Amino acid sequence: MLLVQLMRGAAVHAGNRSPHCIEPMVSWVWGPSAQPSGLRRAHFSSCADGDHPMVLITGGLGQLGVALAKLLRRRFGNNNVILSDIRKPPDHVYNSGPFIFSDILDFKNLREIVVNNNISWLVHYSAVLSAVGERNVTLAKEVNITGFHNILDIATEHSLRVFVPSTIGAFGPSSPRDPAPELCVQRPRTIYGVSKVHAELMGEYYHHRYGLDFRCLRYPGIISADSQPGGGTTDYAVQIFHSAVKTGQFECYLRGDTQLPMMYIDDCVRATVEFLEAPSDTLVSRTYNINAMNFSPEELTEQIQKVLPDLKVVYSVDPVRQAIADGWPKALDDSAARRDWGWKHEYELPELVQTMLTHVSQGAQLARAF
Repeated sequence: MLLVQLMRGAAVHAGNRSPHCIEPMVSWVWGPSAQPSGLRRAHFSSCADGDHPMVLITGGLGQLGVALAKLLRRRFGNNNVILSDIRKPPDHVYNSGPFIFSDILDFKNLREIVVNNNISWLVHYSAVLSAVGERNVTLAKEVNITGFHNILDIATEHSLRVFVPSTIGAFGPSSPRDPAPELCVQRPRTIYGVSKVHAELMGEYYHHRYGLDFRCLRYPGIISADSQPGGGTTDYAVQIFHSAVKTGQFECYLRGDTQLPMMYIDDCVRATVEFLEAPSDTLVSRTYNINAMNFSPEELTEQIQKVLPDLKVVYSVDPVRQAIADGWPKALDDSAARRDWGWKHEYELPELVQTMLTHVSQGAQLARAF
């Protein structure tokens, strides 16, 4: 009965969504350049209406890569979007469209992939996240900084449109928190946050110095039922749904009053595609905040308990993750994204809870069936 009620609610919400237009694409015409020191400023020209980009997604086996590939393949065709990672993909991902092995620390291999597949858009999701990065700073520096430099240089060398996500972790304790504006003091205290500020500034520099079409969105915490948490501080907001359905009990590693900005994954990937499709001359900035909702563990628990009243939550605070969260914004000011390229979220907290419980309940029923 619970699953039937949840599915009805999700169907009503889905029926209220409005279609979104696709903006004209832009391609880049480039001259000879060998290494970053020899890079020259790019020039661009409009594609014909029927043209579609060839897209490479690095770190593609994470929740965002798989979801973004699904949306882009619906728009541009299955063979126009290549997922890549250093891990073996599950069968359903491997069979859904092109997948290749790619190590972002291997510059030569990455360049060959771009050239051999005529890549025009590069979406760079490979990263070591906040909590994991604090446990292995050396790995985080290699992946998040050295790997990013490889992406940046190859994208500039071959005049690609490149998207690199940033994060609420790019802010720090001295940043305004409620809300955090796009331009403010940024002094993060995690290697993850430091690497993202570095990426924002380097991408903007390459745009102004070499004409690189660099685009970056500061994501809030992203919530999805389709993959397991990956070591981020906001992952409690995914774990709680699985625990609520499976055991009815959840142990939260953040204080109950810790408010953070959050977003459902469908809004996140749609924002990414809309931003990638936006004409370059409409973008006042190269890095934008996007936001949808802001809530605390207590507020999320209360909303879930409206559907599952027996859910029990206890708080066992992890000092490392709590310290990270305390340095992050409570909300993001995304007025510039709404003004410049028409960003608008669809999911508020009630719709998020309804949708997540529906997906998690369906998954639990399938698991029991097998």
